Amino acid sequence: MTRKKEPFNEAEQLTVSQEIRVRFNETDPLGIVWHGYYITYFEDGREAFGRKHGISYLDVFDSGYTTPIVKSSCEHKLSLRYGDVARIETTIVDTPAAKMIFRYKIFDANNEIACTGETIQVFLDPKGELQLTNPPFFEAWKRKVGLIK
Repeated sequence: MTRKKEPFNEAEQLTVSQEIRVRFNETDPLGIVWHGYYITYFEDGREAFGRKHGISYLDVFDSGYTTPIVKSSCEHKLSLRYGDVARIETTIVDTPAAKMIFRYKIFDANNEIACTGETIQVFLDPKGELQLTNPPFFEAWKRKVGLIK
């Protein structure tokens, strides 16, 4: 049996753009960003998204939940190098499921896509139990930003 990818759409009105400068310690001996740092850049984008839209890690934690990442994917298109200024666009995916899906596009200085990716986070209550429905604070947030009418 083949599983189809979830048919949920990006909430394009909820996209945050964040610039980063590639640091020396993020590169290999050739001056190219080591592949593992792209996941860190995704986190930078997620944190910028959370601060702008009122759903940061601390907001979630203050509501009594944590949101561990259960899946991440990253597709490399072009290399970033030491000193480059890159832009991360982070967009939340509108899904009725009890999870947060973020999609990322990292652009180089020429505005070409260097990397794309996605992360999926689930909700755990204070006891560490997986939540099968969206927590009340997340439903309220989705109404506030227009994902639920």
